[in-house]
Amino acid sequence: MDKQVSNKLFSDEYFMNEALKEARKALAKGEIPIGAIVVSNRTIIARAHNLTETLHDVTAHAEMQAITAAASFLGGKYLTECVMYVTLEPCVMCAAAAAWAQIGKIVYAAEDEKRGYRLIAYPILHPKTKIESGIMASDCSKIIKDFFKSRRKLSDPE
Repeated sequence: MDKQVSNKLFSDEYFMNEALKEARKALAKGEIPIGAIVVSNRTIIARAHNLTETLHDVTAHAEMQAITAAASFLGGKYLTECVMYVTLEPCVMCAAAAAWAQIGKIVYAAEDEKRGYRLIAYPILHPKTKIESGIMASDCSKIIKDFFKSRRKLSDPE
């Protein structure tokens, strides 16, 4: 495979698109549409989406599900060589879990202005974890905004 094709195939946009597919699965289940994947050596080793309503579990965020699946796949709790792609900025709980897993990099699309991990005053991620944001932010924020807009219409009939 030539280098240009390889770079496009394994780009941040490619992997974020895969996380967005997971968000659509959550949407189809009536869950808040957030998706996450974990990549190791340019291979997706975990896919997940929010399951808080389905599992009646406030900790069943996409990131938590993805971290658990990736650790199980690798047979160890540390994800130092992995990249997690998530459609929304992780909350404090998910960022802390990523820190405990020592994940190598987190790439998130849309910022979470109400519950994102950046809102806390002290560093929560592992010091070696790299962060990148804004990849496909408009696509990923649109699905979430549309979800909440439709929920407001259902709860507030005219």
